[in-house]
Order: sequence, then structure tokens, then C-alpha cells
Amino acid sequence: MKCPFCNADDTNVIDSRVSEDGQKIRRRRRCQSCDKRFTTYETVELRLPQVVKHDGSRTEFDRNKLLTGFKRALHKRPVPTSYVDAAIDRIVQKYLSMGEREISSRSIGESVMQELHKLDQVAYIRFASVYKSFQDVDDFRNAINDVQKSEQ
Repeated sequence: MKCPFCNADDTNVIDSRVSEDGQKIRRRRRCQSCDKRFTTYETVELRLPQVVKHDGSRTEFDRNKLLTGFKRALHKRPVPTSYVDAAIDRIVQKYLSMGEREISSRSIGESVMQELHKLDQVAYIRFASVYKSFQDVDDFRNAINDVQKSEQ
């Protein structure tokens, strides 16, 4: 680790401590050259896969896009924020655990639909109508029938 004061390469770790939440390691360091001390933090960096859109373009996985989709579908619906956060966490964890470098946007959409189906049927229908590009009332009727069948 380079010293931020003199840019020397030779630094020693004086003290290491795990943060209260267990997610970071705090290290106190001392520069061998200028004798100044500084603190560094070590954290885990997990890379989510690239998202391959239907047109073949690629983009970074964006948790905020998931949240926006959920918010739109759940607008004025009685679903607690903690449930939405847990659903998004499940989706993110699913794709992290797969270990893939790329995933399709279709796969993400299907995961969102599964989670919305568990949370709120109206939100599920709203999302499905946009995601599946419903063209007429029959598409809505079929989706509602599918939801009712899955309840039984």
C-alpha cells in the first residue's frame, strides 16, 4: 500500500480490526519513509453479472433499476418497503450466487415477476402488462386467470 503523504511503497500494518457489522477490516498503517500514519479499509467487492438486453447490448446490473420497477408496479399498494427490499435482495443474491458473467434482461424480468407474484397480485398484473406487452383485454384476463389458478 502506497503512503498517501510521500507516495512511498513501504508501509507497515500497525493494527487491524473487524468493523462492528463484520463487513470491513480497518487497518492502521505507518509509512517507513515519512513515519506518518493513515487508515485503510478492506471490504469485499462482489461483481454482479453484465445484463444482456434483448437488442444484444450490454449494461451493468443496476439494483436501482430493480427498485424503480418494483416501485412502479407497487404504486399505491399496501406492501411494506422491507418486503420490497427483501425481494430485491433475493434477486441480487440469486445472480451473485450463479457466478455467471452475463445474464439476460429477460431472466431479470422473470425474477421480478416471481417476486411480485408473492408480494401483491395487482402489482404482478401491472408489471406483467408492461413486461409482456399486453395488447388487449384478453391478455389481462389470461394473466388474472393464471393468478387465480396459482392461488388455489
